[in-house]
Amino acid sequence: MTKDTCVAKVIMNKDDKIYVAGHAGLVGAAIVRKLQSEGFLNIVVRTHKELDLTRQQDVETFFFEERPAFVIVAAAKVGGIYANNTYPADFIGINLQIQTNVIDAAYRSGVKKILFLGSSCIYPKFAPQPIKEDSLLTGPLEPTNEWYAVAKISGIKMCQAYRLQYNWDAISGMPTNLYGPHDNFHPENSHVLPALIRRFHEAKVSGLKEVVVWGTGSPLREFLHVDDLADAVLFIMQHYSDLSHINVGSGKEVSIKELAELVKEVVGYEGCLTWDLSKPDGTPRKLMDNSKLESLGWHAKIPLREGLIDTYKWYVEHYAK
Repeated sequence: MTKDTCVAKVIMNKDDKIYVAGHAGLVGAAIVRKLQSEGFLNIVVRTHKELDLTRQQDVETFFFEERPAFVIVAAAKVGGIYANNTYPADFIGINLQIQTNVIDAAYRSGVKKILFLGSSCIYPKFAPQPIKEDSLLTGPLEPTNEWYAVAKISGIKMCQAYRLQYNWDAISGMPTNLYGPHDNFHPENSHVLPALIRRFHEAKVSGLKEVVVWGTGSPLREFLHVDDLADAVLFIMQHYSDLSHINVGSGKEVSIKELAELVKEVVGYEGCLTWDLSKPDGTPRKLMDNSKLESLGWHAKIPLREGLIDTYKWYVEHYAK
């Protein structure tokens, strides 16, 4: 990759205007909470109804009117295996539109620094474990989410291209599998962890004797509480500036079977757990190498069990109603 030598590192001050794209989602909401708790109160947000990020002219108008100094891109069309398989055009088209519009308008309106957030699914299906940043584009993607992954890879490359051509402080962070308050608990379109929480809760409430889970339970996954990610985002904005994207993870992995048993315990479901072997497992293992970020001084803090208890409590209070 071309060497990155010309970009001046910039730091956010407490009174700088910061735009968080996707503030109502799992990631964006956590980032806003973190910024506010640290005294960054000049935060700009827009709901989807107020600003559709797929509409180029609307995005340009917003940026040139508001003139934020810093931008964090947490807006995206996201979902699990079922959703990716069912809506491939949405997952590649909507994400390409959002990130292209936001990154370009941010640069042209004078934003000092932008952080684009992707996902660990950008890496090849059989990448060496733990996955280093330089594994990107070294092999075929996981077919069940390739449309989303291709869009996110394009976002990383767009940031790199603007950095190289314009000497602009555009960086990318790649979180592992996330969970926490404000997650999507849709019965079909959610990721594995919120889907399990909802399924076990509804089974408990309904008195069902069995809960069926997709696959064999053998794949290994790394999970990071979204509040840990928000902490990492602020850390990266203040301490990282480089051409390469940077991994953000917990460094710990668990099998889907172990995860399901843990969720079952946290929810308090006492029925049986059955595995539907006809359904896909997805990538067999996806542990990221977080050594680059850890070498800068950041480490995840929230244990999985503690994070699950927190997430289930939020689900019961807000979503289950």
